[in-house]
Amino acid sequence: MSFLKNIFGGTTSNEKSENNEEVKFYTLNSNDEFETIDKVSHQKPVVLFKHSTRCSISRFALKRFDAEYNFTDEQMDWYLLDLLSYREVSNEITSRYNVVHQSPQIVVIKNGKAIYTASHDDIVFEDLKQFV
Repeated sequence: MSFLKNIFGGTTSNEKSENNEEVKFYTLNSNDEFETIDKVSHQKPVVLFKHSTRCSISRFALKRFDAEYNFTDEQMDWYLLDLLSYREVSNEITSRYNVVHQSPQIVVIKNGKAIYTASHDDIVFEDLKQFV
């Protein structure tokens, strides 16, 4: 899978990459998407991954997370946010879910509320299993 192409190519988890691999995440680039996220979070957890494209720590955390992420669409949804390009969306996460901004950062949404956050080296894929 072309890692950077999938991040910036606007693909969703319902599409295939050029290598015919399933893309694991949706891109988050508009505040309008939060209504869908909140609605879906009443049926399954939703992970928001806030990523800084200029930060090597964030790039490493995302690459590791992507390699380990293996939940199905029925178990969990994952949204990826390029917070440098969509700062207003990052700000909405902070205010809507009452979390302190960090990058890299994951925020788990369940029933329309943030129930878990982790940043930097604390982003551990194994921690998400408790929410499925």
